[in-house]
Amino acid sequence: MDEFFMKLAIEEAKKAEQLGEVPIGAVIVKNNEVISSAYNLRETTQNAVTHAELLAIEKACEAVGSWRLEETTLYVTLEPCPMCSGAILLSRVDRVVYGAADPKAGCAGTLMNLLEDNRFNHQCAVISGVLAEECGMMLTNFFRRLRQKKKEQKQQLKE
Repeated sequence: MDEFFMKLAIEEAKKAEQLGEVPIGAVIVKNNEVISSAYNLRETTQNAVTHAELLAIEKACEAVGSWRLEETTLYVTLEPCPMCSGAILLSRVDRVVYGAADPKAGCAGTLMNLLEDNRFNHQCAVISGVLAEECGMMLTNFFRRLRQKKKEQKQQLKE
């Protein structure tokens, strides 16, 4: 089931990529039903908090009519950052499933694990590496194209 819902998160990430956003997608599931989905919009909105996870949490809260997202699973293509991990904990998501690890900001096991830290009053089960290669390649290819585009722009300025 995790792979099925991760594929839906990947579809959300592709929507972000179409907008020139970093391709990160998230889906929140309750009782095997998608209650929200979102993708990264930070460049579009020029707002630091419009990460896929936060947007999905906001929509899920609206869908259930509560800030408590108990008995839900959040699927996200990239390991949550500290900001998103905090929101996940505070919204009481039970389980987080992510694709690619984030060596620069990952707080679900890579740099630290905020989600399973028993010093907080809530913890989430964390499942990592679901469709990790597909999630990771999407990001790798996106940044490779971005670097190539910047290189070409510099070259045009020199001419």
